[in-house]
Amino acid sequence: MLVESPSESSAGPAATPQEPARPRRHAVRAAGLLAAVGVLVLVCLASIAIGAKALPLSEVWHGLFHFSGTNGDVLVRDVRVPRTVLGLMVGAALGLAGAVMQALTRNPLAEPGLLGVNAGAAAAVVSAISFFGVTSLTGYVWFAFIGAAIVSVAVYLLGGSRSANPVRLALAGTAVTAALFGYVNAVQLLDSAALDRLRFWTVGSLASATMGTVGKVWPFIALGVLLALLIARPLNALEMGDDTARALGAHLTRTRALAMAAVTLLCGAATAACGPIVFIGLMIPHLVRTITGPDMRWILPYAAVLSPVLLLGADVVGRVVARPSELQVGIVTALLGGPVFIHLVRRKRMAQL
Repeated sequence: MLVESPSESSAGPAATPQEPARPRRHAVRAAGLLAAVGVLVLVCLASIAIGAKALPLSEVWHGLFHFSGTNGDVLVRDVRVPRTVLGLMVGAALGLAGAVMQALTRNPLAEPGLLGVNAGAAAAVVSAISFFGVTSLTGYVWFAFIGAAIVSVAVYLLGGSRSANPVRLALAGTAVTAALFGYVNAVQLLDSAALDRLRFWTVGSLASATMGTVGKVWPFIALGVLLALLIARPLNALEMGDDTARALGAHLTRTRALAMAAVTLLCGAATAACGPIVFIGLMIPHLVRTITGPDMRWILPYAAVLSPVLLLGADVVGRVVARPSELQVGIVTALLGGPVFIHLVRRKRMAQL
């Protein structure tokens, strides 16, 4: 007579109640992502409706859908809408870049500036102002993006290229950042015009947003988003260490190269358009990880949605608290995000990589 072994009999019942756990978890995450999208829509509407100059909602609606050339219509259509669109794109770019950086370096405190992207953009902008006489934001965009791209490639090569690892990349990025910011400070001290023009850009702001700026940076951001989402699964393997990643079939060199390309496109374009807005790429992936767990396939979409919520929300706060002037969004994100990040760090259940 065939007798069922104890291990088989114990495994059968135990597996049954666990089977629906994963679909339920995916359903909860999907519902949370939809809720986050709803919050983002509300924040976008608030960004269009609320500004340094108070406008009735009827006038905001008229400016959006019945443009007639009045001052209110021009303010809504030509100022607030481009500002909101650019904030949406830049926020998503910074959040995705931060999440990819943390996975790439296996460092929970990593953010896009760790690879020298911000420093490269700033060095290129100050050079454009001081040596080439560039004065417009549309001119800054191309110089800043090229500078960010060159520095990212240099950091990758200095970090060992094919033999690059998280420690080498972080050290190379730190060294290059220190050297470039020394150059930026020297040029500003020697050229007062460069200091005056760069001062506003380095704070981080959406105030000068135009549809022309949006048109210049969106292809780079769109390509960066696509790359980041495509490497979500290999990044999951990379987070578990090089040996484990190889055992799982991940191509380490290709994954790191694509990850750095994604960070360069995302952060380079965002920095070029708005200046080096800090903290979003550091804090939002932490917050998202407490919601989704360590799976990059969920972390990346959540970060892309919640990061513009923070950026646009901070921009609205900056426009309201300093009326009739405004406080730059880079300052507000630091003031709002600092206490939140300290709270996250002190929590016992802080999400770990």
